[in-house]
Parts: sequence; C-alpha cells; structure tokens
Amino acid sequence: MVRLMISMVLLWLLTACTTSVLAPTSQLVEKAIAFTLEQSQQQLSQQLDLDFQGFEIHRLSIAQEQPLTIQNLPTYRVRGTYNLTFKLPKRKLIQPHKPFEVYLQLQREGKTWRLLLPEGSGKDSKSVWRSYFIQ
Repeated sequence: MVRLMISMVLLWLLTACTTSVLAPTSQLVEKAIAFTLEQSQQQLSQQLDLDFQGFEIHRLSIAQEQPLTIQNLPTYRVRGTYNLTFKLPKRKLIQPHKPFEVYLQLQREGKTWRLLLPEGSGKDSKSVWRSYFIQ
C-alpha cells in the first residue's frame, strides 16, 4: 500500500515537472512571416501601383529560438532565413536567403499563438508591442 502511494506521488511529480511550453513550429513561423509580408505587400501595391499576384515561402530555415518573457507570457524570438518568390503578372521575383526575425507569444491558455511586432520605442525603457493572432 505504501509503495502504491509513493508511486502515485512520484508519477504526479513527474507529470507536473514535464509540462513545459512548446516551442513554435516551422508552420507557425511561416504563417507569421506570411502575415508580415502581406502587410508589406499591401502597402507596396498601393504606393507603387504594382499588381502582386501573391508570394510563396520556400526553404524556411530556423537558426535560433530564444525563449523570453514579454508581458508575463512565454515568448520566442525566432531567427533564420527563407527563400521568397513574389508572383507578378509577367514574371516571378525571387529573393533567396532572406533573413527573418519574429516574436511569437504563447497565450495564457497554452493553445494559441500571437505574433508580436515592436512599435516605435518610447522614451522610457519599456517596449510597446502590437499583437496579432496567428492561426
């Protein structure tokens, strides 16, 4: 009986210690990059009167995942490179080995992620972040 109780307590302790924050997947990182590209693409299309047909992200390579805490939530600064192909009406524009840096934050319930984008830094040392839901 005592062994059973000790086994149950040890099993509970092991389970409690192994629950940790999962790092973002490469699919999530790709969605975050695509979100930022869509924002930039819309602005460029309007300013330059270009007819973008879309873009593709290939060969995403994550070089570094640095865990941080921003606004008391677990966050990862993810860095790496990817190949980008812009689709134009008559041709494709290819940009190989394009560097990226994204901040992805796991929300309190542990099920959803948000992309954090820094806003213009203020006079004080605290950073201000804009947050966007990433599916």
